[in-house]
Amino acid sequence: MNEVKVVVAHSERATLRVGDVFLKVDADQARIDVEFEAMSLAPVPTAEVLWRKPSVLATAALPGTTLGRLGGPVTGSPAAWAAAGAAIRKLHDAPLPPWPGRAGRSIDALTTELDDACESLVTNGLLPADLVTRNRRIAEAALRPWTPAFTHGDLQIAHVFLDGDEVTGIIDWSEAGQGDALYDLATFSLGHEEHLDDLLAGYGTDVDLDVIHAWSSLRSLLAVRPLIEQGFDPFAPGCEVDVLRSRM
Repeated sequence: MNEVKVVVAHSERATLRVGDVFLKVDADQARIDVEFEAMSLAPVPTAEVLWRKPSVLATAALPGTTLGRLGGPVTGSPAAWAAAGAAIRKLHDAPLPPWPGRAGRSIDALTTELDDACESLVTNGLLPADLVTRNRRIAEAALRPWTPAFTHGDLQIAHVFLDGDEVTGIIDWSEAGQGDALYDLATFSLGHEEHLDDLLAGYGTDVDLDVIHAWSSLRSLLAVRPLIEQGFDPFAPGCEVDVLRSRM
């Protein structure tokens, strides 16, 4: 491979691929430090760290493929989804890292962030008021006390690699830390809730589906404007706005 491929890029961070090496460049050194520490503590497969320098983390490519991506088709047998669920459960059962993560924001902080986002979405004409109001009501179920778990914090379906029915690695740990386990499950199944039963079969415990749906609505409401500002399209089929519409 004689080229540099831009995997994702925006004003805060960029991920590049050069052959079998991924270079993660981040304007916030603290996120790189968190990612490195989380990968060393996580009891699940992660990418091999090749080197770390200021603002850059280099990791090796993982074998296998993902189950899909938000807004795209998904693959994998029910057993593969269950394997992903088992790996997520193993992470959530691990000893807690000593710092809060993206999934560990306080109820007060989340409420303020959510209310501001909802007001902005309506005021700026990005989404209709009834859609925002309905999903804001659903999101309320996520704003409750939770038992801290070791969470990934950005557990998108594209961040978990499998070879057949075996998880070979999980990437992008910069948002990891103590948080609500159901946030990770909602993020992984976002836009693909038809596979949620298989995921939970591997996860292996009863969970509150209303809270998972609440996190999906909350995460989507918070994401719409930032995604637009970073050059992404939350209105694309199967993405965040379609998730919000599915609640109507």
